[in-house]
Amino acid sequence: MRGRARGAIIHGMGRAYHTVRERHTEMSNESLAFAPAWRLRDMVAAKQVSPVELTQLFLDRIEKLNPVLNAYLTVAGDQALDAARQAERAVLEGKPLGPLHGLPIALKDLNSTRGIRTTHGSLLYKDFVPQTDDIVVARIRDAGAIILGKTNTPEFGHSGTTENLLGDDCRNPWDIACTSGGSSGGAASGLAAAMHPLAQGSDGGGSIRIPAGMCGVFGLKPTQGRVPRRYTGPGGWNVFGQDGTMTRTVRDAALLLQVMAGPHQEDPTAIAGGPPDFCAGLSQGVKGMRFGLCLDIEGVPVDPAVRAAVRQAALAFEEMGASVEETTMPFDHETARRAFMTIFLADYAASLGEVYRRHKESFSPLMARFMEEAIAMPASALAGALRGLEWHRNRMDCLMRRFDLLLTPTLATTAFPIRQRPAVIDGCAVDPDWGFTPFAFLFNMSGHPAASVPCGFSPAGLPIGLQVAGHRGAEATVLRAAASFEEARPWADKRPQVC
Repeated sequence: MRGRARGAIIHGMGRAYHTVRERHTEMSNESLAFAPAWRLRDMVAAKQVSPVELTQLFLDRIEKLNPVLNAYLTVAGDQALDAARQAERAVLEGKPLGPLHGLPIALKDLNSTRGIRTTHGSLLYKDFVPQTDDIVVARIRDAGAIILGKTNTPEFGHSGTTENLLGDDCRNPWDIACTSGGSSGGAASGLAAAMHPLAQGSDGGGSIRIPAGMCGVFGLKPTQGRVPRRYTGPGGWNVFGQDGTMTRTVRDAALLLQVMAGPHQEDPTAIAGGPPDFCAGLSQGVKGMRFGLCLDIEGVPVDPAVRAAVRQAALAFEEMGASVEETTMPFDHETARRAFMTIFLADYAASLGEVYRRHKESFSPLMARFMEEAIAMPASALAGALRGLEWHRNRMDCLMRRFDLLLTPTLATTAFPIRQRPAVIDGCAVDPDWGFTPFAFLFNMSGHPAASVPCGFSPAGLPIGLQVAGHRGAEATVLRAAASFEEARPWADKRPQVC
């Protein structure tokens, strides 16, 4: 791939690109790779950089870094360069350009992509190439983006860390001995290492925010129903799951969400009506807004370094003119977790039960354990959990009505060594499966939008995430607060050593 020399790319640009590019030689390839996606889009439109040049730049970085990080399961280099050449011609011919025109993007390997292998992180689909795109992928293509490939994910997205039976575990660019988080782990790892400027993720229990928090990037789970999916077949996280955005800047997330959001006839659960302008209020600040700060839930342990960083982040909002009131969540955390897991597992039983019975040997140990629990679950357990879900939503609504936004840690701890989930946090025993992520799934259950915002580093140099949650339908408010924090406490200039 890297053997395709720069000269060959320049040859295809036309003189208009060539002369303008000569005036931008001061921008190194690394600076270009770490530039915000919105700026790259402007540069493409102004013929300051070619979509082909951008695509090759990121393919080169993938070739260099993916053997270390394993952020990608499939790299679609030939298809990406073909699409980039078409995007370049559109610019040179003065055709109308989409909002993502010429921007390389990475897609999570749970989303079907026409002509590009889609494994779902599973041995069962290791050679599967879909004939159609899902709704989100089609919208991203139509907006002019260039698909670089498919990012690593645990089997069927079942885990908060990214390991599967297809190959090496996904690693964290800040410390390659540590996990990237999951299930959108490849998307977050690749963003932090500038292997792509934009990434799509999905979040059924924290799967965007967990890896965003661990890898020091921005990740947004929209309101439930904001981004549509094909509502067909049994199961599929139709209660809790949402596609969302993963980026290095807040404005990039707003740009990508604008493309992904909006109703679709194939999803009766999608929010009706067109989405708001997510970019419009990014510079309005937070003066006069009311924030609730929740540092723990019923004594759930949080690492002291995480707690301190989140408290400092809350002070930053006060400095910008907002009010911050410390509060607690009005429900029993373990009861909420049991209800979540019951519904989560029942969905797996519906969607994968028969497949599991026929192909048990192809499932990883944790996924197999989940499937055994799911298949054995009585219907009465699901009925009780659905009742508990409604009470959870009611209590979360009561809490949210007191504030414009709620602040929590994204995670109870920072990234940990691969396959060594913590059993103890701040001196307290926790469930290794879920103890490191006690906050994220609560907002999947309630349906509120929530984002992970980089807010500092641990003494070991690992990123810490701040979770910002808003009212249903209020992604624009979450983005506005995150943009204000980004301006006050910039993070995009921080780069891991692996780069």
